[in-house]
Amino acid sequence: MYSTIVIGAGQAGLSAAYHLAKRGVDFLVLDANPEPGGAWQNRWDTLTLGATHHIHPLPDFPLEVQDSSRPASQVVKEYYGEYERRFSLPVRHSVTVSSVQRVEDHFEVYADQRYTARTIINATGTWTNPFWPVYPGHFDGLQVHTNGFISPAQFAGKRVLVVGGGASATQFIVQLREAGIDTLWSTRQAPDWREVTGTEWGLEVERQVNERTRAGLPPKSVVGTTGLLLNERMRAGIESGALVSRGKIARLESDAVLFTDGSREHIDAILWATGFRHAHRHLRDLKLHTAAGGIVMADDGVSTTMPGIFFVGYGASASTLGATRAGRKAALAASKYLANAT
Repeated sequence: MYSTIVIGAGQAGLSAAYHLAKRGVDFLVLDANPEPGGAWQNRWDTLTLGATHHIHPLPDFPLEVQDSSRPASQVVKEYYGEYERRFSLPVRHSVTVSSVQRVEDHFEVYADQRYTARTIINATGTWTNPFWPVYPGHFDGLQVHTNGFISPAQFAGKRVLVVGGGASATQFIVQLREAGIDTLWSTRQAPDWREVTGTEWGLEVERQVNERTRAGLPPKSVVGTTGLLLNERMRAGIESGALVSRGKIARLESDAVLFTDGSREHIDAILWATGFRHAHRHLRDLKLHTAAGGIVMADDGVSTTMPGIFFVGYGASASTLGATRAGRKAALAASKYLANAT
């Protein structure tokens, strides 16, 4: 039996692993991806390091200055892989956890085999659980979600409807337009553009997210809390008309979209940049979710309904900065729990 099993080897999971190792905890990390890199290894090659908001470093291992034109997926894959090796972290890749069950005073984890542990740190993120909205009607053309995007070449010669109000949608539109591809943009609400200065903004965002998780409410989408960050590239897209939303979809047709304003537009493809939901299906037997769909937990990721399980990469810790801090908090909380249980 392990003292702790960490599920997921992304930013949050590796941070937790580092701090568990530092405290001499007997642990194992199970990760569904075939190689290091977490969800980053699945990102499209046109998402360069310079186009990301920011990749925060893991504990005690600075991220060296990199060529901003390199794909972020390559940079992070190399960085996470070196991190696992440098600190001799016990990570098993290509291991998908199907369920976790509570049995008396420990957890049983079902994957390629049955594992047992006294505590669980869940760091599974969202990438494997894309959200596909449903609208009246039926569209016959190409449909791709964010996690299936490879490059603008997928949409060559097509008129593309990009759906979603987050940063990914705006980045896709800019990329597609730069490749000479015609686009339309649909959002449920008017885009919430914000110019951000100072550190107070980030603290306020974290406060809002923690308030929801303490109440057992599911976290809002990232853009629902942060808004869209307005930079020069985005400003140029607004001025050109590319980043002007047509509003909500009323209905889909075989080769067209009808908007709620009554207008109809021919389209050849839909790119669904509609976000993700937290990948917690493997925890369903623990019955942690509230009627509202959230998981009640304290600000440090400790489940308030089931002792011994801790969450990182959920709520306020979903960003790479928040995930690094949350990994440390969860490792400290798990160590304290283990010490008090002996």
